[in-house]
Amino acid sequence: MDITLQPGTLAGNVTVPSSKSIAHRMLICTSFADQPTTLLCAETSDDIDATVDCLRALGADIQRIQDGFRVVPIQIFPAQAQLNCRESGSTLRFLLPIVGALGVKATIQMEGRLPQRPLSPLWEEMQRMGCALSRPAQNIIHCSGKLRPGTYHMDGSVSSQFISGLMMAMPLIDGETSLEITGNVESRPYIDMTQYVMDQFSGAHPEHMVVEGDWSNAAFWLAANTIGSHIEVNGLDEASVQGDRAISFYLPKLEKNTTISAKDIPDLIPILSVVAAAKQGAVFTDIARLRLKESDRVAAIVAMLTGLWGKAIATDDTLTVYGTGLQGGVVDSFGDHRIAMSAAIATTVCKEPVTILNGECVKKSYPRFWEEYARLGGKYEKQLR
Repeated sequence: MDITLQPGTLAGNVTVPSSKSIAHRMLICTSFADQPTTLLCAETSDDIDATVDCLRALGADIQRIQDGFRVVPIQIFPAQAQLNCRESGSTLRFLLPIVGALGVKATIQMEGRLPQRPLSPLWEEMQRMGCALSRPAQNIIHCSGKLRPGTYHMDGSVSSQFISGLMMAMPLIDGETSLEITGNVESRPYIDMTQYVMDQFSGAHPEHMVVEGDWSNAAFWLAANTIGSHIEVNGLDEASVQGDRAISFYLPKLEKNTTISAKDIPDLIPILSVVAAAKQGAVFTDIARLRLKESDRVAAIVAMLTGLWGKAIATDDTLTVYGTGLQGGVVDSFGDHRIAMSAAIATTVCKEPVTILNGECVKKSYPRFWEEYARLGGKYEKQLR
């Protein structure tokens, strides 16, 4: 589905969906807790649904209720399981080591760009510590064997999700375990988030727990305000451990040309690039890992801004966005939800319409995005391919 949007600012109130990052972690922790839990998580998405389905395949009883999920922890682990991670990198990287810790013989299916995203060095470390892993097809992983106790080593420079996955898996391993993180750790706030969620389950936890609002998705509306819209954004915790809360820190910096490191905020770079193009430009450093996301996000950002008659140039680890303004045009989302939503916000400062190819990809993280966009005054038409 392609979507053609008309230029115009947005105004009104919006309540952001529950945090996808926290929901993944809470669903996993409640599935291995010592008592049933109600997770208040009013909205879901393709990625969260993937984690729910995989946890059900491992024996958790997870029921969708009006305001969230009712989770009855796993009582008996299956000897074998089939897991479909869809396109969710979090689901795959969190549950692969958990499957290994449980000793479940698993067949894991992947969709979209997920089979191309890296699993090394997690793959090698799991093999070193007792699991047998193979890929009989590009989109299939077989995992057997069982992770043993001991000291695990993980390079933190590729993905914080490998570390988070091991952190949640290690309490399930019989015997004493420890984790040594080496290298230049990327996206450390996501590791802190994992520890924060796990700490809530270290003793008796409440029967009802709330998944707080998502700063990553709120970033699009907050960015729209920076470039001329008037949106009241509700449902956010100002004291959140979410790393993308930093959007409130970085948006004011874009009032003048500045340099911003993507090291801890890779998911914010697409929308920050739009604001930079509409303002005074910016240089984004430490961008190499953005090439390993749902799309090659560096190439996708450059293509998005160029397609809107802006200007951006990328090197191996630097993205330079020029403050040329944006005119309108055609944007290929490359199936990446954050590119599609960034292009939608870019339309609010364009002079001509914007057509976003494959605009339905927002369902990966924010299924209501287009509905909310229209409610805030955005005008668009959908065209089925």
